[in-house]
Amino acid sequence: MSSNTDGLVVTVLTAPDEEAPPGLDPLYQLAEVRFAWDADSLRKTLPGTHIMMVTDFRTEALQEAWPSADRLEWIHATSAGVDALMFPELIDSDVTVTNAQGIFDRTIAEYVLCTILMFAKDFPGSLRLQQERRWKHRDTERAQGQRVLVVGAGSIGRQIGRLVSAIGLEVHGIARQARSDDPDFVAVHGNDSLPEQLGLADYVVIAAPLTPATQGMFNANAFRAMKSSARLINIGRGPIVVTDDLVKALEKGEIAGAGLDVFEEEPLPSDHPLWGMENVIITAHMAGDFNGWKAALTEQFLANLSNWKEGQALFNVVDKARGYVPNP
Repeated sequence: MSSNTDGLVVTVLTAPDEEAPPGLDPLYQLAEVRFAWDADSLRKTLPGTHIMMVTDFRTEALQEAWPSADRLEWIHATSAGVDALMFPELIDSDVTVTNAQGIFDRTIAEYVLCTILMFAKDFPGSLRLQQERRWKHRDTERAQGQRVLVVGAGSIGRQIGRLVSAIGLEVHGIARQARSDDPDFVAVHGNDSLPEQLGLADYVVIAAPLTPATQGMFNANAFRAMKSSARLINIGRGPIVVTDDLVKALEKGEIAGAGLDVFEEEPLPSDHPLWGMENVIITAHMAGDFNGWKAALTEQFLANLSNWKEGQALFNVVDKARGYVPNP
């Protein structure tokens, strides 16, 4: 990996309506910085580019412009998920891919904890009653002792495990391989144990990356395997859940509720039935976003760039065949 920054070219790929990431001033002292926002502009900026910083995690522009990449060595995605980047030509290339693992983990875990407590204490019901100016006493659930299944026991899943176990929930994980000595989970079960574990959980949290193996994982069969009193929380990727199957499971009472931050189609259409369900909590793909998150992403990229300049190993290197950063 080159440590020579003479003539270094960095291309920053943003969404068409997005401003340049904050905090890039140090980069201008180190490299020629180019900006692109779609496939056409990327085809013009890619020739000669050594490094890409991708802030639009839904983009297909890179795949379309890929033939123009003649000197590309490293792509950094400012998101935890890299599914939009995992096209065959990139996977088969020598280009290194890194992601933003670590930036959003804690805030996503806070979101999950908040959602669990909102369900347990029926805050959606209380807010509806408040809007109606109605005083109605109800009993609510205890969160302590409830069983949480985190599907995807990686960096984000680990933070979820730590945080929700701190208030007395029993946290289990699902990963590619089972492990019994994980400090953040009661146990981590293999993927083949998912149907059995779904039937034991009070809360099922999707924290897995979107890969061919996880796409559509939560379908009608998965919902039938869950307890009728269980709630689903998805902070992973929308296409991991078959939305039509989820709607039917909620309508038929096969599961008790859902907290959803990501969807197969985003934005969620205004006429979608999920909006009108009282047992569903909806947010707009914002579980990990906090005040200052964009600047934090730039700082992380610049820290990794420092490693690159010094000839040191990059951190958060994605296994392109798997589509995520493997656990150490």
